[in-house]
Amino acid sequence: MRSSRSLQVWKLGTVNYLEGLKLQEKLVSDRKVNKIPDTLLSLQHPPTYTLGKRRTDHNLLIPTSELQKLGAELHYTQRGGDITYHGPHQAILYPIISLREIGLGARNYVERLELTMIELASLYGVKACAGQKGQTGVWVVDRKIGAIGVRISSGITSHGLAFNIDPDLNYFKHIVPCGIVDKEVTSLRRETGTVLPSDEVIHEQLISCFARLFGFSSIIWKENSSVLSDNGKVKNL
Repeated sequence: MRSSRSLQVWKLGTVNYLEGLKLQEKLVSDRKVNKIPDTLLSLQHPPTYTLGKRRTDHNLLIPTSELQKLGAELHYTQRGGDITYHGPHQAILYPIISLREIGLGARNYVERLELTMIELASLYGVKACAGQKGQTGVWVVDRKIGAIGVRISSGITSHGLAFNIDPDLNYFKHIVPCGIVDKEVTSLRRETGTVLPSDEVIHEQLISCFARLFGFSSIIWKENSSVLSDNGKVKNL
């Protein structure tokens, strides 16, 4: 009989991208030596563009000098995938989990992240699906509603998924999202055309979908005060 597994979840609210990255790096190091259990960060970022390790700067369609006028930042990361946007009213999950303990390879891991967003969309009557070959993320017909970019180091995951609840879609006009030309970006609000529950409710639904699809039998909720100081900086854990 398979033993029960618990998932530690930190609901962090809005976190600066670099602070979120710093926290992920610390938790990955801790997970590698079993200092912490499998952990999931649930959060949002202020307006931020990020590039993956392929450094596809040409998919940013405006000069970097214009970003400040938009109130947005640009950061380079070591995740897979192309350029993407993070911002308010977007549900972001960063899993820090051991694929070896779960028994998943990289491809199956990404497929379950896709299924997590597909299942969430279905709760609102939206039929989403994984992209065609060469199209990462989750789509509603030919409109992208969820992005995926992951990093795996010694079997431990970081970065993750971003699901569009109701972000300002104008920010996506300044990039070629995920490097895929001539495709629209959409959101749960746009696809349903209805008033949605609060972002917090949808975040919790996304977490529940994740936990079920990855076989976690229980969730341990953690407060952000244990990892973030009052000014939003990561504490020395």
